[in-house]
Amino acid sequence: MTLLNPQISFERGLFRARRVIKQSNLLFISDLAAAIQAAEGSILLNRALLEEHIRQDPAFARALSPLDFEEHDTRIVRLASEAASAANVGPFAAVPGALADLATEAMSSCGASVSLVENGGEIAANSKIPLNVGVYAGPSPVSARIGFRLESKDYPVGVSTSSASVSHALTFGEADAAVAVADTAALSDASATAICNAVKGNDVETSVQAGLETAEKIRGLRGALVVRGRYVGSIGRLPRLLNLKGDIDGMLKAGLYDAERQDAVLL
Repeated sequence: MTLLNPQISFERGLFRARRVIKQSNLLFISDLAAAIQAAEGSILLNRALLEEHIRQDPAFARALSPLDFEEHDTRIVRLASEAASAANVGPFAAVPGALADLATEAMSSCGASVSLVENGGEIAANSKIPLNVGVYAGPSPVSARIGFRLESKDYPVGVSTSSASVSHALTFGEADAAVAVADTAALSDASATAICNAVKGNDVETSVQAGLETAEKIRGLRGALVVRGRYVGSIGRLPRLLNLKGDIDGMLKAGLYDAERQDAVLL
């Protein structure tokens, strides 16, 4: 690893940076250092625009169901609101994913061939090379053992996870991991929330099926993976599944596919 500055490093052919910007815990990966700087700028700008919108409309941050939006609203508000409407959840459930979408757009505008932003488990990616993402499912025995291989046919893509056993975000369900895959991270983020909310009850197998049935009803969603305990179910069109051999610490390094190490961005 070559250290460029306290925030950007270069490892195995890609620039990487981790940042915490207020409530956003971020990972940036790109082939261009300038693209990472552009993505950081996008996060700062769109967070500021979002905060101003919330000052004017506090319900945006509290609503548990979709809200109407105006055409003159900023893109971050429109993207989150549209995704929330598709998944039938509150607009704030789509905000982390929408921020990641706009940040990857900024990366691509810089000419980056690899653009990946992970915002607290919500991933937006557009890349000319394959990337892996791993699924962390808390106490489930499959946690950190399965993941997805993102290839050219999958991009651009949003991959998001909602969890009752890991995340501090508000959830009404009991899934160890509800993973949603869509064209955008805003939609995958909102969808993962809706799917996780549906996974509940003493009958674990039935609860996983309920999550998959919810996923099936969300327009625009490519596919979903639901984990609760030892039960795993999937529906729709998902990227190629991986059997990960690395441990959680290895996954957190966030790397390219490696036949021996099989590092992956951690969801």
